[in-house]
Amino acid sequence: MRLKALEAQTALLPYALGFFLFGLLMFAWASSFAANAGLMTVSLAIFAINWGAFYALAGAVRRDPKLSGDVKRRTRIHLLGGLLWVMAIGQISLFALGAGAARETLLILASGGAVAMYFFMAPLLPSLLTLAPLAAAGPIIGLFLLPETRHTGTLAAGGLAFAMALSLVVNRIIERQFLLGYERDRLAEANEASLAKAERLAKSKSALLATLSDEVRSGLTGVAHVLAAAAGGAGRAPSREQLNAALGASRDLIEVLNATLDSETAEDGRLAVKEEPIDAARLVRDLVYLNQPLAAAKGLEIAGHVEPELAEGAVTADPVRTRQVLSNLIGNALKYTVRGRVEVRARMEGEGRVRFEIADTGPGLTEDELETAFQPFSRVERTCAGATGAGVGLSLCKKLAVLMGGEVAATSAPGVGSCFWLDLPYSAGAAAAPRPLAMVSEETPLKVLICDDDALAAATMRAALEELGHRVLHAQSPRRAGELVKICEVDLIVLGYADAETAAKTGRLLRAAPGPAGQAPMLGLIDGDADDAKIRLAAGCSGVMRRPINAATVARAIADLSSPDLAANAA
Repeated sequence: MRLKALEAQTALLPYALGFFLFGLLMFAWASSFAANAGLMTVSLAIFAINWGAFYALAGAVRRDPKLSGDVKRRTRIHLLGGLLWVMAIGQISLFALGAGAARETLLILASGGAVAMYFFMAPLLPSLLTLAPLAAAGPIIGLFLLPETRHTGTLAAGGLAFAMALSLVVNRIIERQFLLGYERDRLAEANEASLAKAERLAKSKSALLATLSDEVRSGLTGVAHVLAAAAGGAGRAPSREQLNAALGASRDLIEVLNATLDSETAEDGRLAVKEEPIDAARLVRDLVYLNQPLAAAKGLEIAGHVEPELAEGAVTADPVRTRQVLSNLIGNALKYTVRGRVEVRARMEGEGRVRFEIADTGPGLTEDELETAFQPFSRVERTCAGATGAGVGLSLCKKLAVLMGGEVAATSAPGVGSCFWLDLPYSAGAAAAPRPLAMVSEETPLKVLICDDDALAAATMRAALEELGHRVLHAQSPRRAGELVKICEVDLIVLGYADAETAAKTGRLLRAAPGPAGQAPMLGLIDGDADDAKIRLAAGCSGVMRRPINAATVARAIADLSSPDLAANAA
């Protein structure tokens, strides 16, 4: 608000300068009748000097761009300029006392100058309340000093008081206009931001549809051919190679859909992360181990290296999202590298930062191609031929890294290879939680209760759990689930239900059940909606897992939930 007032006062400066130039001429005319004409000439010279100094200050404000947003400095300059005019009017009033017959005329002219100051200071309330009364003091005192001019002084004081009241009204009106202008600017900015967001959303949706139409159509076509062959539509049963190809296509589809959903959720700002200590050495070792089969199948070497200094502390980030980012970067390196090796390294990068590097001997990228690779739904045509994907992996990695207070970037050279890295915060002295207990073996299977009213979803979950060696119970209704936890030993509860409110009701019911079953870990199944996840966690779920599921994702989710209590129940 103060800045607007200063700008309004600056806009009045040319008029003020013109007015006081006219005033100088009037004073010069009146002073020609003064008894002390020589002294009045000195006074008028001082008036002209003040006029020049004021003009210089006004010019400095206009020429210096640094002053445009510096409210404090601009306020001081405006007050200094007003003080110059106060001094000019004051010294004219002082010299007018010895002007003889022209004394009253000169003091009235000085009073008029004070009224002009009221008008020009009206936009800025501090100067109006401080400098304007000082400007009026000189001529009013001069008029009240002699009995013959006191009546004129009374009239001048009344006029100046009335001018001050009008100036205060003008100040309120101007401030109201400033508020309206500020509100208008704020609404305009909000409209521009909404329009830009809508344009980004439309562009994102268009790219999403274009990408999914290609990837999903291709994957589903392959799966449909194999299913048709299995059903006898092709005249013979599908071969093992066809089945493996269909399985690979379905997994690619799941990967594309998961990455796309995460990217859209992150874009909408609904993707939440949590900070926990992470053992960098353990994470690198696990990821290298998990990717060794894929590397071996392509004839590639994969290796990991972690600086010993990292053992003195821990990375502070979301464990699930950190693993997701690094898995994506490693997967890309293996996907696009034809021969050679992939290295996964972790090292200190300055104080309080850890850098995970994934270096490969792949085709490499130019700077323009690298920029394209990080754009959502964009793929580098030179290197992506024959490779599946939606083109959202790297952009999603970048968003997740920012959410965790980190950064994803890369360096690359065509024909040499690429090095993608993930920087994350590091806390010296922090200790990562002990490794979750490994997936229980067939000798100690879990007793799992599936709560879901979708028979197909429950059957899919049962198949995955039984493939892992666990024993399964199924409750279709919340009431049946409540009955089972009272009469059966349960080590783990899987809370399905497409309706979040039904799931929340069931979760609260099971948590209220007496005995160990009411305290059993509970895994909520979601379709990727962040609000659904919050509802289930608030209802008592220990964690959530997104559909679609398979044995590997179920095993990982249970491992994340593993605890000494779960192990004790399983035993």
